[in-house]
Amino acid sequence: MNVTQKQKRSKAESQVITSFNGNLYRKKFPAVRRQHSLSRGFEIKSSHSSIFCFSDCLLRKQQMTPGMLSSVRLLETNMPFRDAMPSSSTSSKLNENFKPSFLASIKPENYRAEKTRFMQSNYNYNPCFVYSYPVSNKKMKRFRAPSNKYMPVAVLILKRVIAQFGSYENYEEISGGRSLTKDQILSVVQRYLIADKLTEQIHVNLCDDLISHGSLTRVKGETILNVRCANMRQNWAEGLLRHEIGTHYIRSRNNSCQPWGKSSVRKELNMGPVNPTEEGLASLHSVLFRTEPYLWRAALLYYTTYMASKMSFKELFHDLGKFVRSPNVRWEYCLRAKRGEEWTCRPGCFSKDQVYLEGALQLLKRRKVLDFQQLIRLGKVSFEDLDRPSITNIAKLTDTRIPCFMENMRVYLQSLDHIANTNGLTDCVLDSVD
Repeated sequence: MNVTQKQKRSKAESQVITSFNGNLYRKKFPAVRRQHSLSRGFEIKSSHSSIFCFSDCLLRKQQMTPGMLSSVRLLETNMPFRDAMPSSSTSSKLNENFKPSFLASIKPENYRAEKTRFMQSNYNYNPCFVYSYPVSNKKMKRFRAPSNKYMPVAVLILKRVIAQFGSYENYEEISGGRSLTKDQILSVVQRYLIADKLTEQIHVNLCDDLISHGSLTRVKGETILNVRCANMRQNWAEGLLRHEIGTHYIRSRNNSCQPWGKSSVRKELNMGPVNPTEEGLASLHSVLFRTEPYLWRAALLYYTTYMASKMSFKELFHDLGKFVRSPNVRWEYCLRAKRGEEWTCRPGCFSKDQVYLEGALQLLKRRKVLDFQQLIRLGKVSFEDLDRPSITNIAKLTDTRIPCFMENMRVYLQSLDHIANTNGLTDCVLDSVD
């Protein structure tokens, strides 16, 4: 290539700019840059994450082609798709009308720096969290009243895991299997999307800065599955997909087919809240078909949330040592329980995480009588609303769907029985559940 050709290519590269998620990105087209190897997909890279799309619909919207695109570099901000927030140095560049989601708002802007400080203090420091978009006390108040109703059940589950495996770390290693690389995670996701015929509807954002293991978000009308790559285990990856896609995405899609997809109709029908049914069902699907389907995470989230309302951050961290040795894992649970708080030296919690165990227990108690396929097809409904003719009589089922793992209901219901038995959730224990 001569000098003139190099100059022309350099000029072309510098001029091609497109917009994605409200941020400016620069497209590069060098012939020798490494492209991600996918049978049906392409990769968009930013400083925080990578988006993998298994169809060309997003490319068409951005007027790109897989052959043209090798990478996309973030120019204006470093904002990932939901949980992370822009730093103070970049927030001024955002549209002043920008309103993040509630969960994004309560993720501390400085959690990485505070984690470093906490670890260096030998776990003897209460982090002080800063928020780019603080949530009002009035809005947070409804999430600051945790329940202790199912604390005995949560502790029962946690102790059963420790009794069988000796420690959480052994449980993770034996039950979870080996950690997956980014390419291996992507392969698992691709197989799942193909099985459920969703490759055209869902794109994948692999990142390292989510508080949760995964989440679903909407970006420019596209559904993005966000997956945290760190410590993703072989035997647990598909459970995450059953949780996020097989439960949340498909119920949301089915909900759009229903009359109560409009909030005004939902209000007129006096329908119950989506949670704890939604997250309870997702929690069951997370452990479905596992050899050892312990509701460990749901139980520890419930326990941690309640104890956070009684303890400071560092006290809570040390208290969790009775169940978990890993400082990083304990930090993760404490951060979830204390998000939304500024001064963690005081008792206080974010109580939403209790819905996972509460909902799972309610559904397991009724597993012999509930129509679980209907629970998916009707969309965002609580299990109580399944028995209301005013709702079921107007339901539209024609265009709804169920995830492929629910097609064989005999195996599905057997798996629910196995979950109950493994966790020690006898009829006697479940009798105390609402």
